[in-house]
Amino acid sequence: MITIKRILGEGFRVFFLCAGLYGVFVGCVWAIWLMTQSGADVILLKTADPQMWHAHEMIFGYAGAAMGGFFLTAVPNWTNTPAARLSYLTVAAGLWLAGRLAMWFSGALSPEWVAALDLAFVPILSLKIATQLIKRPKPQNMMFLLILTLIWLGNLLVHLEWVGITTDTAHNGLRAGLFALCAMVVVLGGRITPAFTRNAMKREGMPEQSWPKTCKISDRASLVLGLLLPALTVAHAPQFAPGIVAILLGVVQLIRLTRWRAGWAWRQPILFALHLGLGLLGLGLILWGAAAFGLGQEIAALHVIGIGGIGGMTLAVMSRAALGHSGRPLVAPRAVTVAYAILAITALARWLVAILSPSAYFPLMTGLSLLWALGFLLFVLCLWPALTQPREDHSST
Repeated sequence: MITIKRILGEGFRVFFLCAGLYGVFVGCVWAIWLMTQSGADVILLKTADPQMWHAHEMIFGYAGAAMGGFFLTAVPNWTNTPAARLSYLTVAAGLWLAGRLAMWFSGALSPEWVAALDLAFVPILSLKIATQLIKRPKPQNMMFLLILTLIWLGNLLVHLEWVGITTDTAHNGLRAGLFALCAMVVVLGGRITPAFTRNAMKREGMPEQSWPKTCKISDRASLVLGLLLPALTVAHAPQFAPGIVAILLGVVQLIRLTRWRAGWAWRQPILFALHLGLGLLGLGLILWGAAAFGLGQEIAALHVIGIGGIGGMTLAVMSRAALGHSGRPLVAPRAVTVAYAILAITALARWLVAILSPSAYFPLMTGLSLLWALGFLLFVLCLWPALTQPREDHSST
């Protein structure tokens, strides 16, 4: 039996469910607008145009929910502190939803109210995890508060332009938010991907010399570059500066991946999806950096980062966490494996379409938007029991 109390009782349940459903919603709405080219009257008239709504909601809406579910589940495990209670999760989920509704109905609200509602979620999330992290204040965990701050500042830059205080900060704010998410993925992926792969190889009796290897130099370089990229974007640095940093970060990330045994992980989709997401993130960063120097299209590169890197990695982490924390076997259902592939194909196709098929842009973009929505529909349908039903006790996390 599905109960609202159960869904609101654990962070991964409510926020991963919100992320999955919102991923479907945003993909379908964007496809409708692309098909009709008249969605501006349906979506927004005041705060932003449809393209800005789409970009904003993918970064701060969808990814915000995925991020909330992860931190509210992982931080209590890191710090051995009690998980968030139902009352907090109800308020936090309500604020996230209020932000989404404010963006949707922004034509009927003042931009100040839209900003206030949309900017409220990250601070309350940060405050909660800060009270937990302070119990065991390890620098490698405390830095996530800095990343959350960069995400919030990116969103603030967007709203400052929409309110009318600034004139040219919205696009930089969107990029800053996206790059802050990249920093989070690079850091977290650098922890969990080799660790989970190592554990899987150990369980199967693989010799220790074949396990994934990490390098402190590349780990530190990815951390510094990952934080520097959104910081430069927030500071409105000349485009060549973040372009160079993005290329370096992408190269470092791909070098790290070569040591993490992706070839072996191929046989376990729920594990290989982590490698795939990080690989696409690295590729997207290199493409974006190259676009800063006039090589390729920036928007196409941003979609490789957003769809393949952020979308692919969050889907991989959400599916693994949903199964593990609900006591189910860590084996991706076949349809979820298809969803992993859909996001990877969509990311690469989005880049190729912009380069090779400009005349068929709108029909192909419509199809790719629906593919994104299909990937998250498969996630929601397959993991609905894990997110809404009682925990099973026959498997470990």
